[in-house]
Amino acid sequence: MIANYHTHTWRCGHAQGTEREYVERAIEGGLKILGFSDHTPMPFDRGYISPYKMALGQMEDYVYTVQSLRSEYRADIEIHIGLEVEYYPAYFEELCRFLSGYEVEYFLMGQHFLGNEIGDSFSADPSGSVSRLTRYREQTLEGLETGKFLYLAHPDVLFFTGDASVYKREMRLLCEGAKKLNIPLEINMLGIETNRHYPNPLFWEVAGEVGNEAVIGADAHMPGNVVNPEAEAKAREIARKNRIPVIETLPL
Repeated sequence: MIANYHTHTWRCGHAQGTEREYVERAIEGGLKILGFSDHTPMPFDRGYISPYKMALGQMEDYVYTVQSLRSEYRADIEIHIGLEVEYYPAYFEELCRFLSGYEVEYFLMGQHFLGNEIGDSFSADPSGSVSRLTRYREQTLEGLETGKFLYLAHPDVLFFTGDASVYKREMRLLCEGAKKLNIPLEINMLGIETNRHYPNPLFWEVAGEVGNEAVIGADAHMPGNVVNPEAEAKAREIARKNRIPVIETLPL
């Protein structure tokens, strides 16, 4: 593994360590490219504050900190500034306007919530609802169609407990849409490390049949997660088993 584009910071409220520690672990582990992609701030209304994202007022410090490390470590590693973003239709255009004032090189889509988050469904909650599964597929594809996203992080984050054939039908439509848009799908190392419901074997079976390409993402929330050879090996085995090409570096 020579590149990781999925790295968080303490600003999201559920990650640990300093940015410098992430960079030094990446260098120690042999990475040539490190992209920071913390959970985006979001211009919510009604005074809502998300417990999962950095605040709007933290954006300037986030960009400045990563820019400074990029300059300091330029001889050792290539560093990029990104964000992990949900596609929330009610806020997406305003978010893009807000972020236009900052150096942000890429968005990863991580659709942790349906709707616009406030009072809606958390994707990782187990449910057998077919309508919820369909909503996830439709909202995710609508977001990808904006052309704003580098890749789809943990595309199998929606925790569906219903009929496997229904799941495969909906995820096939998602995979076909991503392939048409030439957007890679992420095999998520954090899910492997923490024994989550993803990576989902059924999803990656479908992705292999459709012919999608994959990216391996650390989804690092601690410096030690940036490079994890054991989790990486399991991610590569998922790709190998399903004959899915792994993209090692992405154009930014």
